[in-house]
Amino acid sequence: MTQDSGLKTKDSIRCTWAGSDLLYIKYHDEEWGKPVYDDKVLFEFLILEGAQAGLSWITILRRRENYRKAFANFEVQKVAAFTEKDVERLMNDEGIIRNRLKVNGAITNARLFIEIQQEFGSFSKYMWSFVPDGKPILNHIEKMSDVPPRTELSDRISKDMKKRGFKFFGTTICYAHMQATGMVNDHLLNCCAR
Repeated sequence: MTQDSGLKTKDSIRCTWAGSDLLYIKYHDEEWGKPVYDDKVLFEFLILEGAQAGLSWITILRRRENYRKAFANFEVQKVAAFTEKDVERLMNDEGIIRNRLKVNGAITNARLFIEIQQEFGSFSKYMWSFVPDGKPILNHIEKMSDVPPRTELSDRISKDMKKRGFKFFGTTICYAHMQATGMVNDHLLNCCAR
């Protein structure tokens, strides 16, 4: 029996973290682990993953639309141009995580994102250049406890981005970004979304 939302069948096997929350299931089935090459989407995940630091992903996922409104529909040029007035507006926005360091970090990251676009032609080219042959890494995950919180590759990307000045992009957040954008596929081997 399929659900009206277009998700996989109700009794499909999924990664256990997807749970029973329909928003989480939709994200799991339609986005997580799917390769992303669009800079706008990569920027969106950069903002969202940075906001997630120290929090659960579902906390951010439930606020995603609020982030979209608060951060100019994830238009990197607009976010990079945010001023102190915008920071104060964001600090008063109950729909997002109101952490001044994270808000300022998002603006800093937007400016650095543009620098990378200028240097490499796109942020996508930069990120995917770290992956062997520019192809998603397909891990063989039999149980969720096999999923690492970080890898040597996430260490390397994070180190390079930190050297460039990026905020809230340590190796664990970097690995989560890689999973979210399909640079790495950590779906269970028997998962319906693999």
